[in-house]
Amino acid sequence: MTSQSQGIQQLLQAEKRAKDKLEEAKKRKGKRLKQAKEEAIAEIDHYRLQREKEFRNKQTNVMGSQGNLSAQIEEQTTETIRNLTSSYQKNKESMMKKLLNIIYDVKPEIHPNFRHAA
Repeated sequence: MTSQSQGIQQLLQAEKRAKDKLEEAKKRKGKRLKQAKEEAIAEIDHYRLQREKEFRNKQTNVMGSQGNLSAQIEEQTTETIRNLTSSYQKNKESMMKKLLNIIYDVKPEIHPNFRHAA
């Protein structure tokens, strides 16, 4: 009977060691999963910051080029206004004379559709 109880004791001890090893493996697995999750979060944050930086750079470039474009348009508009103003000043006097000549040179005519009622 002693050998049988020794065999049972050995089995119980082996079972306890296996259970301890299993719990230890579960703890290591949990730690590895937690570490992997933390690394993934850090990598995601790094990627997000990198993409945001790229976005801000592109946004700055686009806004800068739009600023240059608006400055060019403003310059062209100003130049066009100057040209129109100088052309107006040059031609104002001669156009006024032409208009006044047309107005003062009245040639009375009877309209072709006029019917003389007798």
